[in-house]
Amino acid sequence: MAKTITQNQINGEIGETATRLCFLKMGFQFDGRSRLEAGIDGIAEVMLEGRPTAGMIAVQVKTTESGTYSGEDDQGFTYLLRAEDLEYWRPSNLPVIIVLHRISDGSLYWKEVPTGDAFQDRRLKFSKAEDRLGPSAVDRLASLTVPKTGFGYYIPPLGGGEEALVNILPVKLPREIYVATTKYDRKQASAIILGDDEPARFDWATKGGGFWSFHDPRMSVCRKFVDLDQVEAIEVEHLAFHEDENERNNFAFLLRQTLSHQVRGNLSWSKEKGLHYFTARAKNTGRIFKYRASKKNTEAEVVNVVTDRDKPERVSFVRHHAFIPRFESLFDEWYLVIEPTYFFTYDGMNPHTAPDALLSGKKRMDNSSAIRGQVIMWHRFLQSIEPKATDLFAAPSGEPWLTFGEPPMVQLPTRVPEDVWRTKAKSAGEEGPQGVFEI
Repeated sequence: MAKTITQNQINGEIGETATRLCFLKMGFQFDGRSRLEAGIDGIAEVMLEGRPTAGMIAVQVKTTESGTYSGEDDQGFTYLLRAEDLEYWRPSNLPVIIVLHRISDGSLYWKEVPTGDAFQDRRLKFSKAEDRLGPSAVDRLASLTVPKTGFGYYIPPLGGGEEALVNILPVKLPREIYVATTKYDRKQASAIILGDDEPARFDWATKGGGFWSFHDPRMSVCRKFVDLDQVEAIEVEHLAFHEDENERNNFAFLLRQTLSHQVRGNLSWSKEKGLHYFTARAKNTGRIFKYRASKKNTEAEVVNVVTDRDKPERVSFVRHHAFIPRFESLFDEWYLVIEPTYFFTYDGMNPHTAPDALLSGKKRMDNSSAIRGQVIMWHRFLQSIEPKATDLFAAPSGEPWLTFGEPPMVQLPTRVPEDVWRTKAKSAGEEGPQGVFEI
């Protein structure tokens, strides 16, 4: 019997060739894999003006001769991933994209494949305007190769230049920290505080019979559970930069507790989400925070009441500006890492039971200016609640206070492209960006 090559094999070669040519025209390298591949047809490498960057992307090409995709219209379509492909891609140490090529019209569309167990739907939604493979996709593709963890990060763009702001605030610590002994653990000590008539405060840490706090426990309700004759003030550096990692972790916990104490009355804490958010002053009532940005006075609607479009008198949800705090030590300094986000309630008071879709939609619309503005806003807010020397009632006499320096700036050789930060609204009727600050 004569050997034959099927039309599907030919179409597959056409798709891979078209994809490779497109990547080369975009300035990327593209290397095909051997015939032993099990679900990745090639590796694309990001290039910057002809220089390899070692930023790699795994590419799988799916080719069809003609016809329409599922649910296809002028705006887009959906594509159902094969379960075995998704299982193969999940543990990948490279970002994985799927490229769809239709021979009849020469179209090429791409989409990142979500990894991890959270993605179960298997359906990818493609936008014909946003997800076409070509020069307009260069920056978004490059952004896939950048790890987004650590003290702060930025996406390396491929054109222009600008000054970037890092989302960390240097922490100025009090000079002294009070240590004492106690026979109670944190749970027992908290019960003592909550059962007392004096104002409760939880800006302290306990571990192994020891007590730490920046405030003198003899001057607060904490004197009810510490050994008063063992209270001692020592230099903060002895504990802040301890060689033992566990001791530094305990100090980071103390910093979080102290921050929570300082922002009380202005911010609420969500234990479930691990974030601080602006408190609404009353049900279904917005809140404005005015501050000085980099160049001029501005304001942010930090509690935003969103009403139903069809029934304006009905409140759909309330969005609160929020941030996830994390304290990290680097060399001889502590930093507060600010991760801007949002918290959602039904009426400003009661947490929303299905906030994930609301958060995802808002995050997609935030651009780099919005995120930068939020970091600056949170720094200005923390500055605004610092006790002033002329304000005798800002805090008890001698009350220690964490203060925060300006977020550092770095000069980038190229400009951050906006499409790295968000997906544009698909129609004019969709909600646009909120809280975009001029700075």
